[in-house]
Amino acid sequence: MSSDSIDSGKSLPRRVLERAIRGAFTKAYQTVKVDPVSYLQHLRIAYDLPALTYDGVYSVDLAHLDYIAEDTIRATMKIAAAEGAGLGMGGLLTIIPDLGILAALTIRMIQKLSLIYGFSYNTEQEEAELWVAAASAAGVDISRDLVERRLISKFVPRAIQTIAASASKEIVEKWTARLIPVVSSVIGAGLNYYFMRVWGGRAVQHFRKRHLEVRQQREAARVIALPKSSES
Repeated sequence: MSSDSIDSGKSLPRRVLERAIRGAFTKAYQTVKVDPVSYLQHLRIAYDLPALTYDGVYSVDLAHLDYIAEDTIRATMKIAAAEGAGLGMGGLLTIIPDLGILAALTIRMIQKLSLIYGFSYNTEQEEAELWVAAASAAGVDISRDLVERRLISKFVPRAIQTIAASASKEIVEKWTARLIPVVSSVIGAGLNYYFMRVWGGRAVQHFRKRHLEVRQQREAARVIALPKSSES
């Protein structure tokens, strides 16, 4: 089924928003990247993270990682709310620019959450996992696409399309009040705050689950290796 035939069953506002979101996330994907090395240094200084590498994150108290993740989401929520209040004064005309900024904030937040839980997206496979997390944040499960995840050039556009389709539906349902400029400023701040909170929470669930899986695998490997160590 072509994208045109799929779009034909959607309202005009949703089609416009879906294309805008797709463009915003594509641009963010190409331009926004949190440097893992610099960010680890930030975590060590700002949050007293006792890890010299991302591999060492798996030995850090999970509650400490959860606190950093929550604080990161709160900081992004505040920025998104301030941005939504400012652009919201323009009503409908500023929704598209707002989406571009929100996409950049979302990508940066998800990248930071990935790093906090020990995933530094150094390989194409890890980068694909980042977009699986982004889709999870949008409320969509695309983790079954194992084959396409091997080809990131094909996987990422599909992931972005999936995110755009899900997000556009939610946005159309909640952003109708932004047609009124004065009301839109308050609504824009509140909705941006809401989206960052909800999407951030979903992303944390994704990364935290994977983090625990890695911890369990390492613990199992350590237990298996113990007899060999004692024999030597």
